[in-house]
Amino acid sequence: MYNISFRYSINNHQKETLYIFNTNAITKNLKIFYPGQPIVHIEHGIGRYVGLITIEIKGIKGEYFIISYLNEDKLYVPVASMYLINSYISSREANAPLHKLGGNNTWIQLRKKVAKKVYDIAVELLDIYSHRLEKPGFSFKYNTKKYEHFSKSFPFDITPDQKQAINAVLHDMCQPFSMDRLICGDVGFGKTEVAIRAAFLAVENSKQVAVLVPTTLLAQQHLDNFRSRFLNWSIQIEMLSRFRSKKEQQKILHEVSTGQVNIIIGTHKLLQGNIHWKDLGLLIIDEEHRFGVYHKERIKKMYVNIDILTLTATPIPRTLNMSMIGMRDLSIISTPPACRLEVKTFICEYNSLIIRKAIMREILRGGQVYYVYNNVNTIKQFAKKLEKLIPEARIVIGHGQMHEHRLEKVIHDFYHQRFNVLVCTTIIESGIDIASANTIIIDRADRFGLAQLHQLRGRVQRSHYQAYAYFLIPNFKSINADAKKRLLAITSLEQLDAGFSLAIHDLEIRGAGDLLGENQSGQINAIGFKLYTQLLENAIYSIKNGFQTSLHDLMDIQVEIKLNMPAFLPDNFIQNINVRLSFYQRIASAKNKLELDELKIELINCFGVLPEEAYTLIKHAMFRQYAKKLGIKYIECNKNGGYITFNDNNCINPTCFVQLLKNQSKIYCFDGKTKFKFILNLSNQKYRIDFIQNLLNFFLKNILNLSV
Repeated sequence: MYNISFRYSINNHQKETLYIFNTNAITKNLKIFYPGQPIVHIEHGIGRYVGLITIEIKGIKGEYFIISYLNEDKLYVPVASMYLINSYISSREANAPLHKLGGNNTWIQLRKKVAKKVYDIAVELLDIYSHRLEKPGFSFKYNTKKYEHFSKSFPFDITPDQKQAINAVLHDMCQPFSMDRLICGDVGFGKTEVAIRAAFLAVENSKQVAVLVPTTLLAQQHLDNFRSRFLNWSIQIEMLSRFRSKKEQQKILHEVSTGQVNIIIGTHKLLQGNIHWKDLGLLIIDEEHRFGVYHKERIKKMYVNIDILTLTATPIPRTLNMSMIGMRDLSIISTPPACRLEVKTFICEYNSLIIRKAIMREILRGGQVYYVYNNVNTIKQFAKKLEKLIPEARIVIGHGQMHEHRLEKVIHDFYHQRFNVLVCTTIIESGIDIASANTIIIDRADRFGLAQLHQLRGRVQRSHYQAYAYFLIPNFKSINADAKKRLLAITSLEQLDAGFSLAIHDLEIRGAGDLLGENQSGQINAIGFKLYTQLLENAIYSIKNGFQTSLHDLMDIQVEIKLNMPAFLPDNFIQNINVRLSFYQRIASAKNKLELDELKIELINCFGVLPEEAYTLIKHAMFRQYAKKLGIKYIECNKNGGYITFNDNNCINPTCFVQLLKNQSKIYCFDGKTKFKFILNLSNQKYRIDFIQNLLNFFLKNILNLSV
């Protein structure tokens, strides 16, 4: 876990935006390439992945990524250059084009067209974001003594991720700009505690808090949690939902308008136009993926110039994409609570024997079962069928069309273990927290979205007992391709912090969504989703930092490094080809030296001492990061020396070379305006790496005045 900060200057005010990322949560489940998969090479276009091959060229051994193009032409890409490769993901993935290798003017023109469009979109996105920052927000005052006293009442130790997320939220709230932060954390990982502490800061500043949730059950759970945490404080907390009578609702609305209610928790009723606030300061949105476009537009219109905190286990693609490219502030909670086990997950074709065994195993150990049957019209008939199959079970039905008081009683009775099988619709997706329910069976799992499946699976494993999830389908061969992808994704990610990784998969399966309200599918289909978002990220970064970036530079191909020495992960170091591919991807996509250092530690912990080839591969990636900062587009080095070529718009001050040329004129010289040569014996490969690193460090220190 580490922080990334950007600073913006708006109307002579500075805002520091604190990003908190856990790179493992983002990258450890990147999609592994498979033979025949559409692949985009940033310079050569769309081909198909063939495999990995180890080749020795001019005495230098290396591993190469093979891409097949039109007419069965092959491109061999050294693994150190995998940053040039992306998997092709779009709505037309099954019919991805196949480009011609070499002289591909069609791809070059297409790439330029998309890059220009992306740059325009980046400008518009940043304009939208800057307008939000220009609107002044309330700067909350932080009373350390009161806050620490309140925090001590939390019955559990907060995890490191929770602590960083809490600090980021409090930091944002104390700024003179409106907060818009997304907290992404798996089910049961402590997002609510982050929200409660934010609510405490708001109330202590005499501001009201609104907590918007998608279901009445979740509203009731939050009401219980908030009242429990604020038990020793004179704070009035109320709930607005269909569980309240009209008379109760009118009374609550009146108390909200007069400021008597400090915290109001509610469902969509909070989006009605009859709510009048005394002084609203914070809006907390829980499970934002459950709210539709209409509701989000209502939120934008109703709640302006206030701090907004969004909580989710699986962010929708649009929200996740905007967070990952820096348009929204993001905190990730990926550390599970102590003693939490992974949910054992199975995909099964419908089978009465499997259902009976699963339910009886849970009942015999004194537990309870959720059976999700999402058809209200036939749910009673199915429950009777289940009673005949398992006469030992005490079965009850629950669904959203029941009278609210009847539904409330059903959930209450199930909570107190008067029944051990709850046949229900997706009403349990949010807000049900029953420690004794540790088996869930989901009928027709192929009809559910990825976020829904993950949320439903999160209803179990709320205790130290092993939990089980069964996804029932009619026939695996008969379900559509996207359903297969969803099921394979969720079953492959059983670990406790899978929510964010599943959101990444959902982002790939469904696409990023409509960022600006216009259809961008044409550009995404042309070059693939991953390359599209990479271009968008590069454009936003360049504009934020005031770089005069050409469209060519957006393609991120301006840095090429040739050390003329082996740089790969030997198969006797990592035997599994998919594991090697995963690490190649992670090394290629690392954004800074810290990420590379963490990867190096992970490799050593998992596989032992790094071979020289692996060490060189990581150094190669680090040199590329340094070169990008300096405006270097090419580095070549061999046993007799080498040269560095700078971009025309580099950040080099020529006077800084005087010291090198004066003191070591036999080693260094210029060859033209941008080519800097060095001639010396670099036959020792370790010395060659040290020489390049020291030279780049010198440039960074003396040119950019950066500490490396």
